[in-house]
Amino acid sequence: MHIQIVGLHAPHAPRLRALLGPGHEVEALQAFPEAGAIAADVVIANSVSDSEAARLRCRLLQVPGAGSEQIAMQSLPAGTTVCNVHGHEVPIAEFVLHAILEHSLRLWQYPQTLDADAWAQAYAQRAPHDEAHGKTVAILGFGHIGQEIARRARAFGMHVIAVTRSGRQAPALAEPLAHEFVAVSALDEVLPRAQVLVVCCPLDDSTRGLIGARQLALLPAQALLVNVARAEVVDEPALYEALRDGRLGRAVLDVWYQYPKKGQPPVAPSRWPLHALPNVRATPHISAITPALLERRYRFMADNIARLRQGEPLRNVIHTAR
Repeated sequence: MHIQIVGLHAPHAPRLRALLGPGHEVEALQAFPEAGAIAADVVIANSVSDSEAARLRCRLLQVPGAGSEQIAMQSLPAGTTVCNVHGHEVPIAEFVLHAILEHSLRLWQYPQTLDADAWAQAYAQRAPHDEAHGKTVAILGFGHIGQEIARRARAFGMHVIAVTRSGRQAPALAEPLAHEFVAVSALDEVLPRAQVLVVCCPLDDSTRGLIGARQLALLPAQALLVNVARAEVVDEPALYEALRDGRLGRAVLDVWYQYPKKGQPPVAPSRWPLHALPNVRATPHISAITPALLERRYRFMADNIARLRQGEPLRNVIHTAR
Protein backbone atom coordinates (compact mmCIF):
# COMPACT_ATOMS: atom_id res chain seq x y z
CA MET A 1 0.00 0.00 0.00
CA HIS A 2 1.08 3.56 -0.71
CA ILE A 3 0.79 5.91 2.29
CA GLN A 4 1.57 9.62 2.21
CA ILE A 5 2.18 11.39 5.51
CA VAL A 6 2.04 15.14 5.01
CA GLY A 7 3.03 18.25 6.95
CA LEU A 8 3.88 18.34 10.65
CA HIS A 9 3.77 14.56 10.98
CA ALA A 10 6.08 13.86 8.03
CA PRO A 11 9.14 13.34 10.31
CA HIS A 12 7.33 10.38 11.89
CA ALA A 13 7.27 8.39 8.64
CA PRO A 14 10.01 6.00 9.92
CA ARG A 15 7.91 5.23 13.02
CA LEU A 16 4.89 4.32 10.87
CA ARG A 17 7.04 2.38 8.42
CA ALA A 18 8.43 0.25 11.27
CA LEU A 19 4.94 -0.47 12.60
CA LEU A 20 3.53 -1.43 9.19
CA GLY A 21 6.37 -3.68 8.09
CA PRO A 22 7.05 -4.82 4.50
CA GLY A 23 4.54 -4.34 1.72
CA HIS A 24 3.90 -0.68 2.47
CA GLU A 25 5.43 2.42 0.92
CA VAL A 26 5.40 5.32 3.38
CA GLU A 27 6.17 8.63 1.68
CA ALA A 28 6.91 11.74 3.75
CA LEU A 29 5.87 15.08 2.23
CA GLN A 30 6.45 18.48 3.77
CA ALA A 31 3.41 19.78 1.87
CA PHE A 32 0.90 18.67 -0.71
CA PRO A 33 1.89 19.27 -4.36
CA GLU A 34 0.54 22.57 -5.70
CA ALA A 35 -1.17 20.96 -8.70
CA GLY A 36 -2.30 17.58 -9.97
CA ALA A 37 -3.91 14.61 -8.30
CA ILE A 38 -2.82 13.59 -4.81
CA ALA A 39 -2.89 9.83 -5.24
CA ALA A 40 -2.24 7.25 -2.52
CA ASP A 41 -4.13 4.49 -0.75
CA VAL A 42 -3.89 6.43 2.52
CA VAL A 43 -3.15 10.09 3.21
CA ILE A 44 -2.25 11.18 6.74
CA ALA A 45 -2.68 14.92 7.28
CA ASN A 46 -4.20 17.28 9.85
CA SER A 47 -4.90 20.12 7.39
CA VAL A 48 -6.45 19.78 3.93
CA SER A 49 -7.68 22.85 2.05
CA ASP A 50 -10.60 22.91 -0.39
CA SER A 51 -8.34 22.70 -3.43
CA GLU A 52 -6.23 19.92 -1.88
CA ALA A 53 -9.31 17.95 -0.87
CA ALA A 54 -10.73 18.12 -4.40
CA ARG A 55 -7.48 16.62 -5.75
CA LEU A 56 -7.29 13.77 -3.24
CA ARG A 57 -7.46 10.28 -4.70
CA CYS A 58 -7.29 8.06 -1.62
CA ARG A 59 -9.49 5.57 0.16
CA LEU A 60 -8.57 6.69 3.69
CA LEU A 61 -7.79 10.18 4.90
CA GLN A 62 -6.41 9.58 8.37
CA VAL A 63 -6.28 12.64 10.63
CA PRO A 64 -3.34 12.14 13.04
CA GLY A 65 -5.25 13.78 15.91
CA ALA A 66 -8.75 14.35 17.21
CA GLY A 67 -9.57 17.74 15.70
CA SER A 68 -10.81 17.77 12.10
CA GLU A 69 -11.88 21.41 11.65
CA GLN A 70 -8.97 21.99 9.26
CA ILE A 71 -10.18 19.28 6.85
CA ALA A 72 -12.35 20.57 3.98
CA MET A 73 -14.82 17.68 4.25
CA GLN A 74 -17.26 19.21 1.74
CA SER A 75 -14.68 19.08 -1.06
CA LEU A 76 -13.55 15.47 -0.68
CA PRO A 77 -14.28 13.12 -3.60
CA ALA A 78 -17.03 10.56 -3.10
CA GLY A 79 -15.84 7.39 -1.42
CA THR A 80 -13.17 9.05 0.73
CA THR A 81 -13.36 7.89 4.35
CA VAL A 82 -12.03 10.18 7.08
CA CYS A 83 -10.91 8.82 10.45
CA ASN A 84 -9.37 10.53 13.44
CA VAL A 85 -7.43 9.27 16.45
CA HIS A 86 -7.51 10.03 20.16
CA GLY A 87 -5.03 8.91 22.82
CA HIS A 88 -4.27 12.47 23.94
CA GLU A 89 -6.75 12.53 26.81
CA VAL A 90 -4.34 11.19 29.46
CA PRO A 91 -1.56 13.81 29.13
CA ILE A 92 -4.09 16.63 28.66
CA ALA A 93 -5.96 15.59 31.80
CA GLU A 94 -2.69 15.57 33.74
CA PHE A 95 -1.87 19.02 32.34
CA VAL A 96 -5.26 20.34 33.50
CA LEU A 97 -4.92 18.90 36.98
CA HIS A 98 -1.46 20.42 37.25
CA ALA A 99 -2.98 23.79 36.31
CA ILE A 100 -5.66 23.41 38.99
CA LEU A 101 -3.15 22.42 41.67
CA GLU A 102 -0.77 25.22 40.69
CA HIS A 103 -3.63 27.69 41.00
CA SER A 104 -4.50 26.33 44.45
CA LEU A 105 -0.98 25.97 45.85
CA ARG A 106 0.37 29.25 44.40
CA LEU A 107 3.96 28.13 44.74
CA TRP A 108 5.10 31.14 42.71
CA GLN A 109 4.62 33.36 45.80
CA TYR A 110 7.59 31.72 47.54
CA PRO A 111 11.29 32.41 46.89
CA GLN A 112 12.84 30.32 44.14
CA THR A 113 15.89 29.79 46.32
CA LEU A 114 15.29 29.16 50.00
CA ASP A 115 18.76 30.04 51.26
CA ALA A 116 19.94 31.69 54.46
CA ASP A 117 19.17 35.17 53.14
CA ALA A 118 15.58 34.34 52.17
CA TRP A 119 14.69 31.79 54.84
CA ALA A 120 13.85 34.03 57.82
CA GLN A 121 11.58 36.41 55.89
CA ALA A 122 9.92 33.64 53.89
CA TYR A 123 9.17 31.70 57.07
CA ALA A 124 7.81 34.72 58.94
CA GLN A 125 5.66 35.92 56.05
CA ARG A 126 4.52 32.62 54.61
CA ALA A 127 1.04 33.00 53.22
CA PRO A 128 -1.68 30.33 53.25
CA HIS A 129 -2.53 28.64 50.00
CA ASP A 130 -5.81 27.16 48.85
CA GLU A 131 -7.06 23.59 48.33
CA ALA A 132 -8.52 21.93 45.26
CA HIS A 133 -10.56 19.68 47.55
CA GLY A 134 -14.17 20.81 47.80
CA LYS A 135 -13.95 23.18 44.84
CA THR A 136 -16.31 22.98 41.87
CA VAL A 137 -14.93 22.39 38.38
CA ALA A 138 -17.15 22.86 35.34
CA ILE A 139 -15.94 20.86 32.34
CA LEU A 140 -17.23 22.25 29.05
CA GLY A 141 -17.24 19.25 26.73
CA PHE A 142 -17.31 15.72 28.11
CA GLY A 143 -15.69 13.53 25.49
CA HIS A 144 -12.48 11.57 25.94
CA ILE A 145 -10.61 14.54 27.46
CA GLY A 146 -13.39 15.76 29.73
CA GLN A 147 -13.94 12.30 31.14
CA GLU A 148 -10.27 11.80 32.00
CA ILE A 149 -10.19 15.23 33.68
CA ALA A 150 -13.27 14.29 35.70
CA ARG A 151 -11.69 11.06 36.94
CA ARG A 152 -8.70 12.93 38.29
CA ALA A 153 -10.67 15.87 39.68
CA ARG A 154 -12.94 13.51 41.62
CA ALA A 155 -9.86 11.80 43.07
CA PHE A 156 -8.87 15.20 44.51
CA GLY A 157 -12.28 15.62 46.09
CA MET A 158 -13.60 18.19 43.62
CA HIS A 159 -17.25 18.58 42.65
CA VAL A 160 -17.50 17.91 38.91
CA ILE A 161 -20.14 19.47 36.64
CA ALA A 162 -20.16 18.17 33.07
CA VAL A 163 -21.55 20.68 30.57
CA THR A 164 -22.69 18.95 27.38
CA ARG A 165 -25.09 19.52 24.51
CA SER A 166 -27.66 17.11 25.89
CA GLY A 167 -27.06 17.66 29.59
CA ARG A 168 -27.18 13.91 30.13
CA GLN A 169 -24.60 11.24 30.78
CA ALA A 170 -23.72 9.29 27.63
CA PRO A 171 -25.18 5.75 27.73
CA ALA A 172 -21.74 4.29 27.02
CA LEU A 173 -20.41 5.61 30.35
CA ALA A 174 -20.70 2.82 32.91
CA GLU A 175 -19.47 4.97 35.80
CA PRO A 176 -20.96 8.31 36.94
CA LEU A 177 -17.90 10.45 36.26
CA ALA A 178 -19.61 13.77 37.04
CA HIS A 179 -21.72 14.77 40.01
CA GLU A 180 -23.96 16.83 37.71
CA PHE A 181 -24.72 16.86 33.99
CA VAL A 182 -25.95 20.21 32.67
CA ALA A 183 -26.94 21.25 29.15
CA VAL A 184 -24.98 24.00 27.40
CA SER A 185 -28.20 26.00 27.30
CA ALA A 186 -27.98 26.25 31.11
CA LEU A 187 -24.30 27.23 31.19
CA ASP A 188 -25.06 30.64 32.72
CA GLU A 189 -26.51 28.89 35.78
CA VAL A 190 -23.35 26.83 36.26
CA LEU A 191 -20.66 29.51 35.90
CA PRO A 192 -21.29 31.39 39.18
CA ARG A 193 -20.70 28.10 41.05
CA ALA A 194 -17.48 27.16 39.25
CA GLN A 195 -14.13 27.97 40.83
CA VAL A 196 -12.57 26.30 37.77
CA LEU A 197 -13.80 26.27 34.17
CA VAL A 198 -12.09 23.81 31.83
CA VAL A 199 -12.73 24.25 28.10
CA CYS A 200 -12.28 20.97 26.21
CA CYS A 201 -15.12 20.95 23.67
CA PRO A 202 -14.79 20.78 19.87
CA LEU A 203 -14.74 24.02 17.88
CA ASP A 204 -17.71 24.47 15.55
CA ASP A 205 -20.28 27.13 14.74
CA SER A 206 -22.13 26.46 17.99
CA THR A 207 -19.08 26.74 20.26
CA ARG A 208 -17.11 29.55 18.59
CA GLY A 209 -17.17 32.46 21.06
CA LEU A 210 -19.34 30.47 23.47
CA ILE A 211 -17.41 31.92 26.41
CA GLY A 212 -17.73 35.67 25.94
CA ALA A 213 -17.73 38.76 28.16
CA ARG A 214 -21.05 37.88 29.80
CA GLN A 215 -20.01 34.32 30.63
CA LEU A 216 -16.63 35.44 31.99
CA ALA A 217 -18.38 37.99 34.20
CA LEU A 218 -20.52 35.22 35.70
CA LEU A 219 -17.47 33.32 37.00
CA PRO A 220 -16.27 34.06 40.54
CA ALA A 221 -13.62 36.77 40.63
CA GLN A 222 -10.82 34.38 41.61
CA ALA A 223 -11.82 31.63 39.19
CA LEU A 224 -9.36 29.75 37.00
CA LEU A 225 -10.01 29.20 33.29
CA VAL A 226 -8.08 26.42 31.53
CA ASN A 227 -8.38 26.13 27.74
CA VAL A 228 -7.10 22.93 26.12
CA ALA A 229 -9.68 22.86 23.30
CA ARG A 230 -9.44 25.58 20.65
CA ALA A 231 -8.74 29.19 21.51
CA GLU A 232 -11.72 30.51 19.57
CA VAL A 233 -14.20 28.90 21.96
CA VAL A 234 -13.31 31.82 24.25
CA ASP A 235 -13.79 35.33 22.90
CA GLU A 236 -10.29 36.79 22.55
CA PRO A 237 -10.72 40.48 23.56
CA ALA A 238 -13.21 39.57 26.30
CA LEU A 239 -10.71 37.15 27.84
CA TYR A 240 -7.91 39.68 27.72
CA GLU A 241 -10.00 42.43 29.30
CA ALA A 242 -11.34 40.18 32.08
CA LEU A 243 -7.83 39.07 33.02
CA ARG A 244 -6.31 42.54 32.67
CA ASP A 245 -8.98 44.12 34.85
CA GLY A 246 -8.86 41.39 37.51
CA ARG A 247 -12.42 40.21 36.87
CA LEU A 248 -11.04 36.73 36.20
CA GLY A 249 -8.48 35.34 38.58
CA ARG A 250 -6.18 33.38 36.30
CA ALA A 251 -6.01 31.55 32.98
CA VAL A 252 -3.88 28.69 31.74
CA LEU A 253 -3.88 28.78 27.95
CA ASP A 254 -2.38 26.00 25.85
CA VAL A 255 -4.27 26.82 22.64
CA TRP A 256 -4.01 30.07 20.70
CA TYR A 257 -5.66 32.43 18.26
CA GLN A 258 -2.72 32.66 15.83
CA TYR A 259 -0.12 30.04 14.92
CA PRO A 260 3.18 30.30 13.02
CA LYS A 261 2.90 29.36 9.37
CA LYS A 262 5.80 28.41 7.15
CA GLY A 263 6.80 31.19 4.75
CA GLN A 264 4.77 33.84 6.59
CA PRO A 265 5.93 36.59 8.98
CA PRO A 266 6.10 35.73 12.69
CA VAL A 267 2.90 36.27 14.66
CA ALA A 268 2.11 36.55 18.35
CA PRO A 269 -0.10 33.80 19.80
CA SER A 270 -2.83 36.38 20.35
CA ARG A 271 -3.72 39.74 18.84
CA TRP A 272 -3.99 40.93 22.43
CA PRO A 273 -0.98 40.77 24.82
CA LEU A 274 -2.36 37.88 26.85
CA HIS A 275 1.10 36.42 27.29
CA ALA A 276 2.25 39.57 29.10
CA LEU A 277 -0.36 39.42 31.85
CA PRO A 278 0.91 38.22 35.25
CA ASN A 279 -2.19 36.06 35.79
CA VAL A 280 -1.75 34.07 32.58
CA ARG A 281 0.24 30.87 32.20
CA ALA A 282 0.96 30.62 28.48
CA THR A 283 2.16 27.31 27.05
CA PRO A 284 2.85 26.53 23.36
CA HIS A 285 0.19 23.86 22.69
CA ILE A 286 2.12 21.17 24.54
CA SER A 287 -0.48 19.62 26.85
CA ALA A 288 -0.80 16.42 24.79
CA ILE A 289 2.76 15.96 23.58
CA THR A 290 4.41 12.93 25.17
CA PRO A 291 6.34 9.99 23.74
CA ALA A 292 3.55 7.69 24.93
CA LEU A 293 0.97 9.70 22.97
CA LEU A 294 2.88 9.26 19.72
CA GLU A 295 3.22 5.56 20.36
CA ARG A 296 -0.52 5.17 21.00
CA ARG A 297 -1.53 7.23 17.97
CA TYR A 298 0.79 5.59 15.48
CA ARG A 299 -0.15 2.10 16.63
CA PHE A 300 -3.81 3.08 16.11
CA MET A 301 -3.13 4.48 12.62
CA ALA A 302 -1.08 1.42 11.65
CA ASP A 303 -3.98 -0.77 12.76
CA ASN A 304 -6.44 1.28 10.68
CA ILE A 305 -4.21 0.94 7.62
CA ALA A 306 -4.03 -2.82 8.18
CA ARG A 307 -7.82 -2.91 8.45
CA LEU A 308 -8.14 -1.03 5.16
CA ARG A 309 -5.83 -3.49 3.45
CA GLN A 310 -7.74 -6.48 4.80
CA GLY A 311 -11.18 -5.05 4.06
CA GLU A 312 -12.13 -4.84 7.74
CA PRO A 313 -14.22 -2.01 9.31
CA LEU A 314 -12.18 1.10 10.06
CA ARG A 315 -12.06 2.63 13.54
CA ASN A 316 -13.03 6.19 14.42
CA VAL A 317 -14.81 6.97 11.14
CA ILE A 318 -15.94 10.61 11.37
CA HIS A 319 -16.97 11.24 7.74
CA THR A 320 -17.58 9.40 4.48
CA ALA A 321 -17.76 11.59 1.39
CA ARG A 322 -20.82 10.99 -0.80
